[in-house]
Amino acid sequence: MVASTPAAPAVREALERLVASETFGRSDRARKLLRYLVERDLAGEAERLKGFAIAVDVFGKDAEFDSATDAVVRVQAGRLRELLAQYYAVEGAADPIRITIPRGSYVPAYEAVAESLPDLPASGGIEGENATVVPAAAEPGSAPQHAEDQLDPVLQGTSVKRQLRYFWAAMALVIVMLGILVFRNIGGPSGTNSASMSDFRDATASVTDTVDQLPAVHIHLGPEGGDAARVATVLRTALSGFDTIDLIARDRSERTRRADATDFDFTVNAGPSPGSVLIELQHMASGRILLSRVLSPQEVQPDAIDDRMAEIVTSAIPVSGMIYGYIEQNALQRGLVACLLQSDDFYMDQTAARHRTAYQCMEDLSRRGAKSPIVYAELASLQLEAVTDNYDYPPDATADGAYAQAHIAVQTGATSPYAHRAYGYLQSRLGDRTESIRWMRKAYELNTYDLTMAAAYGYALVLSGSYSDGVPIMKRAVESTSARPGWWDYGLFLGEFMLGNRYAAARAANSLTANKKPHYLGARLIAAHFAGDEKLTASLVKEISATYPAFATDPATAFNKGKYPAELIKSLTKALRAAGLGNQT
Repeated sequence: MVASTPAAPAVREALERLVASETFGRSDRARKLLRYLVERDLAGEAERLKGFAIAVDVFGKDAEFDSATDAVVRVQAGRLRELLAQYYAVEGAADPIRITIPRGSYVPAYEAVAESLPDLPASGGIEGENATVVPAAAEPGSAPQHAEDQLDPVLQGTSVKRQLRYFWAAMALVIVMLGILVFRNIGGPSGTNSASMSDFRDATASVTDTVDQLPAVHIHLGPEGGDAARVATVLRTALSGFDTIDLIARDRSERTRRADATDFDFTVNAGPSPGSVLIELQHMASGRILLSRVLSPQEVQPDAIDDRMAEIVTSAIPVSGMIYGYIEQNALQRGLVACLLQSDDFYMDQTAARHRTAYQCMEDLSRRGAKSPIVYAELASLQLEAVTDNYDYPPDATADGAYAQAHIAVQTGATSPYAHRAYGYLQSRLGDRTESIRWMRKAYELNTYDLTMAAAYGYALVLSGSYSDGVPIMKRAVESTSARPGWWDYGLFLGEFMLGNRYAAARAANSLTANKKPHYLGARLIAAHFAGDEKLTASLVKEISATYPAFATDPATAFNKGKYPAELIKSLTKALRAAGLGNQT
């Protein structure tokens, strides 16, 4: 290959090809950073490409940004280099222009790549001979001759011989690679260090589909010890309470990697400044960094580390977190993991079609002998949804059937927060608030680091009338996560509403814009009326009346069906009437 510096238009064309590629399609931050670096460089502002300017211009940091304590620019630049390497290894292998970000700098480099001729001695002679290359003179106005036409016969013969040697060497390499692939598929070792996602999918396809298998998570402590060792201990305690992963106690090594590319690794090291700690979550097979957090000296203190750790693990470990998101994006889901993702899709957007898909997936795992309590906990919750929301699958759904599944879940998972939460959820939907709180509290106590369990417990408290107890728990869960089910915000709305915190209630209700359930629309209507937004109030009244006429006429019946406390039903009905929804009594 030979390289030369391309012109600016060609670089811009290469940039647009990159940001439109599949490799960069899932990383908005990487696209934004790459475009900024290239455009600033082409504008003659390469000297501006420093960490502080990038932090402010690209990542929205303020003038107080300190690169010693905030590694966002370094982390994102490293991620960008990984994506560029991945792109040019697969999608962009034939691209004529290559853009790179050299290590130690944020200034891009560009290469115009073309096929080269075999290297010739500087004198123009051929090794062992005195032949020289004498190009024919070109006539004025004639087309330029090809390089091959300018070589004398001796040089052409040597070039052909070299090209044949390269050809047969390449063929031999292809044969060897095919042999390795066949060996792996027939029964050879399946472990691989390749960073190509296609290799990961091939490896996944060759692994026996174990119905109960979950993502494996390792913890790797750096050599420094001290505060990092203490944080690693808290992290291990936090991870041990989750049902949605397999926590691997052994140290990270090649021998502990699984062949299906669903192993992940938390590394805990000393941070960039004294007393700080760096936590990173990495996909082991690709080396992809999914999460990088620098905890300040204050955040690693005993009175603060638990809350900080809860935020980190809740963003990474549950089905709505980074690990499952990465698995789904790269089509690595199988067995139980695939079914959990389908259940999560249903709870984020509750439709009959999504419910059927999720239930049938879990049902299939049960028939295939699944032992995980999660399977039966999900079957219990989904069957109850079929009963209360009139879904057509399973056709024989009953509350007793849901209880039977929940009982199996608790029996097979005596320390499973997932199973206990499912049992509490059943009690809540069927109106036994005392039992609901008891089971939800148990789920929360089994894993205080999982904010999904905290939200469930807080919601149960709110629907039992314990608003002052439930709101702080709901608020902690909502404020610590970005991707969450709508019922978290709705539960917080109900609690704040009953405590008289109108603006806090309105903030929670305004997070429900993506969900069109009647009680969610009702919460938004109350919030719009609180805020004096007459246009939105009228629009919501019209939407609810047209889409849910029964709820518009008599919302109290719907709230009664949901087993709301009497005083909550009365207050909600009164607020909806004040906002203009029907003439309820």
